[in-house]
Amino acid sequence: MPARPPAIRTPGEEDALGRLLGAGVATNHFGEHLAIRNWFSTPEFAEPSFTTLELLSHTRNESVSRKARAALQDPGKWLFLDTETTGLAGGTGTYAFLIGLAWWDAGGLQVEQFFMRDFAEEHSLLQELSQRVAERPVLVTFNGKSFDWPLLENRFTMTRSIAVPKLAAHLDLLHPARALWKLRLGSVRLVELERHVLDAPRLGWHRENDVSSALIPQFYFDYLRGGPAEPLAAVVRHNQMDLRGLAALFGKINALLSEQAETAMEIESLDLFGLSRFLQRRGENDRAHSACAQALEIGLPAEFRPRACRELAQMAKWRGEHARAAEIWVEIVADGHNGIHACEQLAIYYERHCKDFYRATEFAQLALAKLRRQRGVSHDPHLTARCARLEQKFLHRLARLQHQMKTLGGLASPLALSRSGGES
Repeated sequence: MPARPPAIRTPGEEDALGRLLGAGVATNHFGEHLAIRNWFSTPEFAEPSFTTLELLSHTRNESVSRKARAALQDPGKWLFLDTETTGLAGGTGTYAFLIGLAWWDAGGLQVEQFFMRDFAEEHSLLQELSQRVAERPVLVTFNGKSFDWPLLENRFTMTRSIAVPKLAAHLDLLHPARALWKLRLGSVRLVELERHVLDAPRLGWHRENDVSSALIPQFYFDYLRGGPAEPLAAVVRHNQMDLRGLAALFGKINALLSEQAETAMEIESLDLFGLSRFLQRRGENDRAHSACAQALEIGLPAEFRPRACRELAQMAKWRGEHARAAEIWVEIVADGHNGIHACEQLAIYYERHCKDFYRATEFAQLALAKLRRQRGVSHDPHLTARCARLEQKFLHRLARLQHQMKTLGGLASPLALSRSGGES
């Protein structure tokens, strides 16, 4: 059974902050803290697909327990979390003075925020968090694996009286967001994702007059010293927006990672390329190939096209589509960053699969010329050393090709040589 919610009473006339925030005063056996509760109709509940959960949590790993799998597949066990702290660097002296939680409820999002009016209320705050995590042990955060949760684990340990809650799973959405949208946006801060990916105004909220995260610790310290409470109302709203943005972000990621998403949705070409790279790292090679090909077909910006072509060619090679891979390599032979690698791959293709040693030699010689030109203008000793190693590699390849051509008759025509063998 879920833990009973703490007793809530209306703040007294002397509690200006509680009244300003529309909070109740929550009480448990450790003391008091403020509790702010709101329900929002947006973002709407998004049923997580099985594919999305596999990709985000690596549930194909047999070491993942059956209990963890069951919790992941039950959105009723999910808890969105975001904190506001007394410092952005973490460490033992950093407190989470505002803990924001949210969960799916009645098709919308229930938000509950715990606020400590002074450091003496920390135990009460953490006790309530512990109970919420026990009820919903799948944590969903944005950079929470690196910041929020380690900070909270440390605060639990420092109490010496409240055990660190055990999580069934932790989905940190920063990492898939970075993979999917960094190419297009550069910055994948939650506020940027809301503006350019989530369409926050359509969802019914906006960030106008939002407080800067860098100012939040100072607002809290000013309040503790007797300063105004009004800036903290903006901090609470900021935290609400982060929680709603986090839930909406999961819905967007879920839609992108679901099977056939790249054909069912209108997706920007750079987002498709980001999706392709994410899927490739997760071992979804067929879907990665499809997404990359579609990104190129839609039209990628010029600076990304050679990189996408290189990755598409590599995936075609892994699929055994050697002739198709060679067609793509030819497209990027002239590219300054990928041309040498393209020439090398074409030399390999013509030597191993077509037995056309003359064509293989042409591409190996072209790669060698590009390499020497690059080495001649470089002032980077590491790049120069790398070029020298690659140069030796190409010289060995050319020597081997020369030997193979002599073995096949020396003066035979390139056409005859190309016909002496076929695809292997």
